[in-house]
Amino acid sequence: MNPTRTNNEEDLSSNNRDQYFGSRVTESPVDMDKGHLETEADMESKSESREEFYFDKVAALDAPCLEAPREPPKFPPHHPSNNPDGGVKAWLAVFGGFLCLFCSFGWIVAIGVFQDYYSRHQLKKYSPSEISWIPSTELFMLFVGGPIIGKIYDNYGPQPLLAVGTFFHVFGLFMASFAKNYWQILLSQGICSPIGASCVFYPAMSCLATWFFKKRALAMGLMACGSSVGGVVLPIFLERMLPKIGFAWTMRAAALMILGLLCIANVTVRSRNAPSPRPFRLQDFTDPLKEVPYSLTTAGSFFVFLGMFLPFTYLIVQAVHLGAPRSIAVSLVAILNGASFFGRLFPGYVADKIGRYNLTIVMMTLTAVSVFAVWTTTRSTGGVIAFAALYGFTSGAFVSMAPTLIAQISPDMRLIGIRNGTQFAILAVAALIGSPIGGAIAGTGAQPNYMALQVFCGICLAVGVVFMTAARINLSGFKLMVKV
Repeated sequence: MNPTRTNNEEDLSSNNRDQYFGSRVTESPVDMDKGHLETEADMESKSESREEFYFDKVAALDAPCLEAPREPPKFPPHHPSNNPDGGVKAWLAVFGGFLCLFCSFGWIVAIGVFQDYYSRHQLKKYSPSEISWIPSTELFMLFVGGPIIGKIYDNYGPQPLLAVGTFFHVFGLFMASFAKNYWQILLSQGICSPIGASCVFYPAMSCLATWFFKKRALAMGLMACGSSVGGVVLPIFLERMLPKIGFAWTMRAAALMILGLLCIANVTVRSRNAPSPRPFRLQDFTDPLKEVPYSLTTAGSFFVFLGMFLPFTYLIVQAVHLGAPRSIAVSLVAILNGASFFGRLFPGYVADKIGRYNLTIVMMTLTAVSVFAVWTTTRSTGGVIAFAALYGFTSGAFVSMAPTLIAQISPDMRLIGIRNGTQFAILAVAALIGSPIGGAIAGTGAQPNYMALQVFCGICLAVGVVFMTAARINLSGFKLMVKV
């Protein structure tokens, strides 16, 4: 027979239970005791706690009155800890995302080939800084539509965006094949094509966040490898085809290849969550910026983007200036992207083990060091090749890590599209102005000042590391051995 418990005994039992289990577990992504946004480590810990209730110890604390054990903490259906972390549909989404990034980001990181080609053909009367506005506009248009595309994704899912994006990307490349002057190239290749690329880039990235939780960085790394493979294959394809069949038919062949790949992506990229239509509100775009971790992460990403693409744009031009054969110089883009394949794959696996912020800070620090220690000191073709491989590996991690950082500090996957899009819209400004600023710093003439360009690149990356470190400190304090 169980004796009747007094109020004091109940309070004492409750206190003992709290002491045993630690601080109270909330069901909300926001810790109401501490007033801060949970880290993903907190979410994982709480998720695991659902399977770790020791009923005998609960009974011992409540003796002599045996009661039913506490229910494990429940999470809303769209809480990220409920993601399955696998399955046929999840891995098909990874494969489709791989193709999307091959055709979108992979195409755009081949900018070095076009920077070199245009300077010798259609746009040879223009300065390198003026020509660089075309690839910079491509990057800008790829990212700037993020908030709108993200909102459309949240409301209607990925399929409408993928269909529209496929059309505009392919149509823009076909129109570029007829371009003869600056404004025609800018409109077709610099604006129309990347609008389409943006509509396939964001849905692929956002869909993966709905399928994976503990393996999210690995899945994102596998998907991001698509841009690396595209960055290797497409520059070689362009360099081989341009002298053989000319600019017009090379662009048409590339457009047909991209069309075929994106048709497959349209079938395989799916979101786990059903669309949740909501009206467009300005508040949806501004609310994430009120979160300190989100703002610091976005500021760090802004400075990384400001400097990260400078080697992709100017390394070929510098190699030719140093006397490298043009065939070797053009292969530098393929080397950069080939090395970034491993930089996106392996760090993604490691990040799930040691923490995504931790790994991002380490890899971006190594990227800045490679610029200051290697790029600024090299004066030979071999040195440029070595830098391309090192820089490609270290910088490649950021492309796969950036979406996972936003997903990690996002409590509701139904809003992942607009949260990713808002950040990348801000990064679009950095992508737009980075290369022209670099070109203006290097200058024109027989002796461009590449040293000043390299120092600018390194400083931008270093400032980005500072902001990323501040975001980590905001999430976990000054503790070093913590998974963040």
